[in-house]
Amino acid sequence: MQAIGITWRKLATNIRSSSSVTRLKKAVKVTFSDKYLFYTNVTISVTLSSVGDLLEQCYEISVGEQEKYDFKRTMHMGFSGAAVGVLCHHWYKVLDKFIIGKTYDMVAKKLLLDQLIFSPIMIITFFGSVALFEENPLQNFKEEVRSKFLTLYRAEWMVWPPAQIINFYFLPTRYRVLYDNTISLGYDIYTSQVKHSKGLKSSSKDKIIGTK
Repeated sequence: MQAIGITWRKLATNIRSSSSVTRLKKAVKVTFSDKYLFYTNVTISVTLSSVGDLLEQCYEISVGEQEKYDFKRTMHMGFSGAAVGVLCHHWYKVLDKFIIGKTYDMVAKKLLLDQLIFSPIMIITFFGSVALFEENPLQNFKEEVRSKFLTLYRAEWMVWPPAQIINFYFLPTRYRVLYDNTISLGYDIYTSQVKHSKGLKSSSKDKIIGTK
């Protein structure tokens, strides 16, 4: 995270040295260049994961489920966003390297690989990265995956197939994480709700106990 901050300070200095007319164009061109794309994608993921959690907390406060903002929780969600951002950055590069082209067949292959392989990895990474900050991280991670994985995975199948068709067919690789995070702001709110929902966890436990 410190490396990202240093990189953006250097980048801002370079952009400020330009004229006001070309500043915005240069900012977009530089931030999405190969040199800075990794930092751009991770920053976008951290920012929107944090915003999604803050919006979810705002809702929870408005309905009386929570008394005040928990900024530590938002930091944890931002950290999970960083982990997911790193994975997304490399995943799209791998997909475009091995599945070349934008035909319907190529898009369908990317979509199936994304949903069948990468979506489960993303969900597990999300629970694992947040569990690092909790007591008994391994135990909590196992419980979260067992009780909430299917809930998020079902939601993935509802949200992402249509969105990823646009992503894979129309957008170049460098804009894919930005597009993903823009679409997923609402989904980030939902993941935060699922992650911090005590009722869902208790309900799942009751079902497990009931089936034994």
